Amino acid sequence: MQFSADIDVVFGSRTQAFREVLLGCLLARIQDKDINVRMPYVSLGSSAYNGRTLDERVVNPTLQERRIPSSRGPFLSVFRRMVSFVPATREGLRDKTAYDAFLAIIDFVANTEHDEELNAVLEYVAFQFLKLREAAGAPLTRVHRMSLEQIAQLSALLLDTPSGGRLPVYMVVATFQAISRRFTLSWDVRWQGINVADSASGVGGDIEVASEGSTILVAEVTERTVDRNRIVATFNSKVGPHGIMDYLYFVSDPTQPEDAMQQVRRYFAQGHEINFVVVAEWISAVLATLGSAGRLVYLEALLELIDRDDTPVAVKSAWNDNVSRIIAG
Repeated sequence: MQFSADIDVVFGSRTQAFREVLLGCLLARIQDKDINVRMPYVSLGSSAYNGRTLDERVVNPTLQERRIPSSRGPFLSVFRRMVSFVPATREGLRDKTAYDAFLAIIDFVANTEHDEELNAVLEYVAFQFLKLREAAGAPLTRVHRMSLEQIAQLSALLLDTPSGGRLPVYMVVATFQAISRRFTLSWDVRWQGINVADSASGVGGDIEVASEGSTILVAEVTERTVDRNRIVATFNSKVGPHGIMDYLYFVSDPTQPEDAMQQVRRYFAQGHEINFVVVAEWISAVLATLGSAGRLVYLEALLELIDRDDTPVAVKSAWNDNVSRIIAG
């Protein structure tokens, strides 16, 4: 992009108001091509706009809700009142280099009539804000208590959240951990990292539950349909070689292809059980059995997993957004 270097300079400045004003100018210009984005005070003329209101109602709340590092006060506070975004304004500003880069972008935004160009600038600005959030980290919203109904709602939202397969695994692991902790069992719930080969992790599947050195069951969490070929491959590479008697597929779809089920029945006749469990339904049933105390343990265990250093900030933010949505009712 033509102005990516200037945008990088703006986002590298300690004067974070520059980037917030830039976002406001972009939104104002995309919404109304008749305004002059260089004039953020309505008293400056008929083509001016209300930058303070835009910040207070749109820009600042959006950045704060998404936990993106931003100013607590109005983004125009770094400038003198009745300011216009013109070269003369650079006098009195600390970071003149960043302001010059800001002006270059504003000039482009003010002069282009093409939505695709404005949207391209907006996308890159949004990308830079996301990088800021990634660098700063996202503190997780703590949950002290949720009803069974609220947890079911949370499960549905988390399972719909793109996470590279992390969230479904975290949810299943947390449920096994909740069972073990609630009833003081000697379960060792081992699980492998995302995209880690089973052989490298020493686990026969995504999750292995063992007790006193003996494997109780092995589980695989998948978002894909499990066909016959996959069943056979799983048996040949995991179930058979490891002597696994109980292997669970945690799936999102309750129905599986008939040829896969026929193959599962053949293995059952040989002494190996391969079964399918719907993630959300299983979690709700288990947590109903564990009672309110068990549900607290589950939420604590799930939060521990999501709070891991290798969990992307976008996933942590999705947790915060979904929890806030449910608590707000």
